[in-house]
Amino acid sequence: MEVQIGNVTLRGRVTLAPMAGVTDAAFRRLCEQQGAALTCTEMVSARALCYHDEKTKSLLWLPEDRACPTAAQLFGHEPEILAEAASMALELSGAEILDLNMGCPVGKVIRSGDGSALMRDPDLAGRMVEAVVHAVDVPVTVKFRKGWDNGSVNAVEFAKVIEQAGASAIAVHGRTRAQMYAGKADWDIIRDVKRAVHIPVFANGDIFSGTDAAHILRYTGCDLAMIGRGCFGDPWLFARANAAMAGEAEPKRPPLAERIAAAVEQIEFAAAQKGERVACLEARSQFCWYLRGVPHAGQYKQDIVHVSTLEELHHVARLIQLNLRDEEPRT
Repeated sequence: MEVQIGNVTLRGRVTLAPMAGVTDAAFRRLCEQQGAALTCTEMVSARALCYHDEKTKSLLWLPEDRACPTAAQLFGHEPEILAEAASMALELSGAEILDLNMGCPVGKVIRSGDGSALMRDPDLAGRMVEAVVHAVDVPVTVKFRKGWDNGSVNAVEFAKVIEQAGASAIAVHGRTRAQMYAGKADWDIIRDVKRAVHIPVFANGDIFSGTDAAHILRYTGCDLAMIGRGCFGDPWLFARANAAMAGEAEPKRPPLAERIAAAVEQIEFAAAQKGERVACLEARSQFCWYLRGVPHAGQYKQDIVHVSTLEELHHVARLIQLNLRDEEPRT
C-alpha cells in the first residue's frame, strides 16, 4: 500500500523512527533492505548546523543508492535558526522530507527548550513549523509525544496546531516526556490524534513484532507504523511487519550466523563512512543488540565491549558463529 506525504510517495506502511546513536546510514541501509518505507537520520542540532559544525554535518550524509526515501531530522526551538538549518540540511543530504523533533525526552535537550519541552509551548511549535515550511520545498513532518506529563496530556491540541502551521504529516509517540521510555505506550491517544487531524499520522510506541505493527494500525486507524527500539539488532522486523500487514505468515528471523554477518556488514559500512575507530566504539553497543536472547552469549558480549579494530570485531564474530546457536524457535 502506498502512502502520500506531501509530494513524496511511500511504498509501504512501516517506517524507521529517528534515534540518536542508532539510525546512522549503516543501520538505515539494513532496515531499507528489509522493507522500511521511510527512514530518518539521527536528530541534528539546528544551531550546530548553522555554526557549520563538521560532526553535525556528517550525520546528514546519505548514500546515493538508498532503497526508500529518507527524512532529515532537526531539533531546536528558534524558528529563524530552524528555517536556515532546514535549507542547509536538505542541501547537504538530499533528503526527501524534513522532520522536526518535538519529542526527545533527554534532559540535556529539554533544558535548552528543545525536543519534548516544546509540548509546553504549542504556539512556539507552530511558529517553528511555519518558518520551516516557508523555507523548504519538501514536506515537513513533526514527531512529538502524548504530552509533557500525565497532568498535561495535550497531543490532540498540539497536533491541530502543527497541522494548521502546514505540516504534511505527524508522528505521535504514545508516552509523555515524564515517562521517558518506561511503562506502556498509550495507543488511545494516538487514535484520538488520528481522528482529530486530516494529514497522515505515524503511530509510534511498543512495536516489537510484526503483529504489533499490524495491530497498532488497526487499533489507531493511523496511516503508518513507526518502529523504534523494537528493531535494535533486528532490522528483519520490517519484513515481518510488512508480512503481518498483508495478512501473510511472518518470515522467521535468519539463523544466528546470518544475523552476525549482518551486524558485521553494518559496522564495516559505518567504518567506511566514519573511520574504523569511531565505528568500532559504536559497535560495542550496536553489535550486542544482535545477541539479545541468544543463550550463553555473555562472554562474547564482554569481548565486544572491548573491541577497537575491525580485525578484533571479525575475530569475535567468527567465534560467535562457530560456537553459538539459536536454542529457541526463531520468530
